[in-house]
Amino acid sequence: MTPALSPSLFRVRRFSPRGGTIHATWPGLRRWGAVTLLALTSGFWVPVQAQTSPAVQPASRTVNEWLTRMHEASRQRAYIGTLVVSAGSSMSASKIWHVCDGSQQMERIDTLTGAARTTIRRNSEVITFVPETRTALVEKRDSLGVFPDFLRASTNLIPQYYESREVGVQRVAGHLADMVEILPRDDLRFGYRIWSEQQTGLVVKLQTLGEQGSVLEQVAFSELQLDAPVSMDKLKKLMKDTRGYEVLRPALKKTTPEAEGWRLKESVPGFSPMSCHTRDAGSPQPPGTAPMQWVFSDGLASVSLFVEPFDPQRHAQESVAVVGATHSVSRRVGDYWVTALGEVPAQTLRRFASALERAR
Repeated sequence: MTPALSPSLFRVRRFSPRGGTIHATWPGLRRWGAVTLLALTSGFWVPVQAQTSPAVQPASRTVNEWLTRMHEASRQRAYIGTLVVSAGSSMSASKIWHVCDGSQQMERIDTLTGAARTTIRRNSEVITFVPETRTALVEKRDSLGVFPDFLRASTNLIPQYYESREVGVQRVAGHLADMVEILPRDDLRFGYRIWSEQQTGLVVKLQTLGEQGSVLEQVAFSELQLDAPVSMDKLKKLMKDTRGYEVLRPALKKTTPEAEGWRLKESVPGFSPMSCHTRDAGSPQPPGTAPMQWVFSDGLASVSLFVEPFDPQRHAQESVAVVGATHSVSRRVGDYWVTALGEVPAQTLRRFASALERAR
């Protein structure tokens, strides 16, 4: 896995610029999780019992008030930090520089583990430099995946499907943080345990919770400098400097499921359609033949439906896969292969996959 675009982001799936398959980027890091061992060895873990109150505290903020505070902090703060992500036995780390001037946000992320890459974002414009292949991937993203995803879903719906409770206070990367749990009201979504820096509201640690509160994924700063002197002009120059790199621009075409001949025969509670794209091959294609991505969100969790023509060489068996909090369910639908992917329980993805049908 590659690191995310910001500590408050969740994963994003994109079509491969070279065609055929799809690839994942960790924008999220858009959702987080981990093991106690990682926290102990990375030096930012403090025992809960030493830092938190013995009982859950009465909520001083509603779930929307907590999430709005976190959302605004992620859009307004300047900081430099090292972010550690873990899911199961996998671990990755990234260095992040983030700055904003009120109208523009810029961010640079350098991977510290795995394959070297640098991602620079200015608002919805994103470029990822891969030194090993000397390629630079340029993308335009309608949604940046900021946690929570208020830009793409109604905050009024979130309390119907989630509730909040305050747990106490802990130190994360040297900063005091309020701990709050955002818990689902049904079994179609996961919960979150979030550490929100007390003065700014910035999310400094986040766990994705499965059944009985088990930690599926974790993201946390191991070091963090708030209000850091990050130069937006310097980041702009780095973003434009593609000398020596082959620049790749995936040709994505905005469309609708109906135009591609697809529909959901029944909706999944809480999830609203956000966007739909196909990969543009550069020449006219009959509806339904270009790989399609249809994205849904409930404001916190997201689900992508990927549809492509069935290929017996690649699509041999229907399957379920799990990596941390990310599940995927794949199945054949007539002459097509459907993959439902998201940071939600497998049964939620099965409902999406089973509800998808050809409209004509």
